[in-house]
Amino acid sequence: MILATDLDGTFLGGDMDKRMELYRLIKEAKGFTLVFVTGRGLETVIPLLNDPLIPTPDYIIADVGATIVNGHTLDKIEPIQSEIERNWTEVFDLQKQLSQVEGIQVQEVPQQRRRSFYYSKETDLEMVMDIAEKKNLDVITSVDKYLDFLPKGVNKGSTLRKLINLLGVADEEVLVAGDTMNDLAMFQIGCKGVAVGASEAALTEATSNNKDVYHAKQQGAGGIIEAMQRLDAFRKLFSQQNIAKAKPKTAKNQLVIVYHRLPYEKSVIKGQTVRHAPKSPNGIIPSLLGLFENGRSGIWIGEEVQQKDDKEIANQLIDEQKYPKLWSATISLSKKDIDQFYRVFSKEAFWPTIFSFVDKAKFNHEDWNHYLHINKIFAERIAREADHGALVWIHEYNLWMVPAYLKPLRPDLKIGFFHHTSFPGADVFNILPWRREIVGSLLLCDFISFHIPRYVENFIDVLRSHVPFRVVKSIKAAKQFLTYSCALGVESMTKIIEVEGRKIRLGAQPVGVNMASIKRSLAVSKVKQNIKRMQENKQNKGIKTILSVERLDYVKGPLEKIKAFGQFLKDYPEYRGKIELINICTPPSQGMKIYDQIGDQLNQAIGEINGKYATMDWLPIQYFYRSLPFDEVVTYYGISDIAWITPLRDGLNLVAKEYIAAKGLLKDFDGALVLSEFAGASVELPYAILTNPYDRKSMIESLLKALMMDVQEKEIRIQRSFEAVSHFDVSYWGKDFVQELEKS
Repeated sequence: MILATDLDGTFLGGDMDKRMELYRLIKEAKGFTLVFVTGRGLETVIPLLNDPLIPTPDYIIADVGATIVNGHTLDKIEPIQSEIERNWTEVFDLQKQLSQVEGIQVQEVPQQRRRSFYYSKETDLEMVMDIAEKKNLDVITSVDKYLDFLPKGVNKGSTLRKLINLLGVADEEVLVAGDTMNDLAMFQIGCKGVAVGASEAALTEATSNNKDVYHAKQQGAGGIIEAMQRLDAFRKLFSQQNIAKAKPKTAKNQLVIVYHRLPYEKSVIKGQTVRHAPKSPNGIIPSLLGLFENGRSGIWIGEEVQQKDDKEIANQLIDEQKYPKLWSATISLSKKDIDQFYRVFSKEAFWPTIFSFVDKAKFNHEDWNHYLHINKIFAERIAREADHGALVWIHEYNLWMVPAYLKPLRPDLKIGFFHHTSFPGADVFNILPWRREIVGSLLLCDFISFHIPRYVENFIDVLRSHVPFRVVKSIKAAKQFLTYSCALGVESMTKIIEVEGRKIRLGAQPVGVNMASIKRSLAVSKVKQNIKRMQENKQNKGIKTILSVERLDYVKGPLEKIKAFGQFLKDYPEYRGKIELINICTPPSQGMKIYDQIGDQLNQAIGEINGKYATMDWLPIQYFYRSLPFDEVVTYYGISDIAWITPLRDGLNLVAKEYIAAKGLLKDFDGALVLSEFAGASVELPYAILTNPYDRKSMIESLLKALMMDVQEKEIRIQRSFEAVSHFDVSYWGKDFVQELEKS
């Protein structure tokens, strides 16, 4: 049996559970041949061979059929490869001739024996075909965007046919799988085929009358499994030993969440204290609460302004209906203590250092001593409240020193620490006067986690400055993250280290969105009505909406964005009256004076742009300087044509993921995400339009690209991003973190 499959959108696409099921089937099958048939160059396929989750292919047909090698040795398959080589051409003259064709742009990708280009609606394809014919080349187009030149008669199908003949396998025992017109040739060689769910419309149409092609409902790997179960030759793979799935283990350990804030806010209504959800439109609290919706036992330890009677607040259920086994344990601190601990010291010393704005950092040793005092209070409360053998999940840099106090008190606890911010390199982190103490405290944890591999490696660089350690295990980053193609990419990350005989696990676990929460918001009648009304209003006016949601903070780059928008309106006057920027800016906590200046500058810049360009019926920037209810934010996600998320630095950025989630759940794929390449989420979302927020030209060009992008490309980008966001949601994140902590 042979499975010959395209990669992106097919073998590597679909639900993660289905991918894992297919990969397991292939690894356990006997007498099974796996062939990767891809448009990628061989160099970009090689990293997949190092991913332990993905089965190693027996053969790789790369470069749209122009390259064929053994998947285990990477040796060329002869005589097939030599025949292809003889039909190739001189590439520089080809590129010179194509430079005369409007709309042609070279794809800068590693490749051999083919040349790839982008083309546009303005491209004269007849002229392109004429050039190809004179050079004895074939042309393949796909998605109304990609254009490949190949040796005459060479394509995915022709090379695969030669391989099948070489191996002597009967056609009925071959299944080909694909999802774009790039794969059409595979379906034309007489073998069984499957066009997986959500395939390119042109491919579906081209294969609609082919009785050998099955059109699956499920996407990616799920579609391949769907087809296999219909074919006699492949059905035998689905024996009980092959598809048996391990039953999920029930977590027995109490989960203790330790965060400087409680998961609710309080208001006094008619003399009664009422608890309600935080007003912030995003952030980690809603995500963390989602971990307890399935009835998991836990306790949430956080701080609150001290009550007048100075009595300790008794532990209480947070929400008996939603989280029946989640309790809150309140640490009462005076307002002065909270201001000094969080709003002054943490935000003036740690925050700017973490995000590499070292010129804004202020170090006060008296405040450091106070910080230690508060961390000790947290540690003592954990020691008192936690069950024996509980899993303690400490969040954020505000509590860096808690492990140092907690470990001696409760050595039975497993301590995990998660950084919701970025983590700087050694040259920046080591500016902190208390770097040794912080590193020493973190090394008392059993598991230390960050959003992305880059931050893990930054932490490792910091350790090299302070302690001798041994790297026990490293893993490839390509399983989930971009590597070379973005500012924060790394090829591999350290997984386990050993320090003084203790093994410590490290992780890269970006926070996911609470899909259930977004789904609930979209189901609210008022939200649905508002989305419909606002969309109709936009269409009547012919306006596209650009959305920005962020907290007021110099790290988020709000001023740089507004100035870029003003420059955009100046450079492209044709967009005046046709676009609007909705800027939702959440105020910082009261008492944070460090943001006063950026707030004043932002107000002035917005005022200048609106004053310069506004008309009687058009306002360029709608500025909301307040916390909006989450339902309202989701409404704006739903109606926005572009999400413009451009922080100068950001540990992750949940807003970007929430936008993708909302668009995906609404099945509204006519949207675009422009994302800063210095946001951690940029290495998770390869289909976002990445931009450099430090470069105004890049900001303007990325926005223009989003505005001009054709609907089909936008659909593909949103769909692919939604697949990742919906799989790696908050439930996955929480489960993954806890599993790693349990392994420690």
